[in-house]
Amino acid sequence: MQITVGSPASAPQPLNPYYSQVARVEHADGALLYLSGQIAEGATLAEQTRGVFETVGALLEAHGATLADVINIRTCLTDISELEEYAAVRRQFLTGTPPTSMTFEVPRLFRADAKVEIEIVAAVPAGR
Repeated sequence: MQITVGSPASAPQPLNPYYSQVARVEHADGALLYLSGQIAEGATLAEQTRGVFETVGALLEAHGATLADVINIRTCLTDISELEEYAAVRRQFLTGTPPTSMTFEVPRLFRADAKVEIEIVAAVPAGR
């Protein structure tokens, strides 16, 4: 097993230098990608969610994966009453069989203006 941790130059860079965006764990049948929690700019939850999924897509692409390879998603919302707004945007990006998921409300994220933070695990078949 080989583990590579970093932030691909081809994707949006982390907001601070204190974390890596992706851990890639190679195994005989492919790789697992563990993406750090992602946030994005935007005035509304929908705008932020869209921005997060665009960043996630770029991070996955840098590792030969797509959003179709997502197997687990963990979402923090600062207002759970906006769950349907979040879910509507999520369905635009995750169009196949839904991944395993956990969504919960938090009082605040590390940036005061952030409404959503999303963490992803993806499975990449061998050869990609």
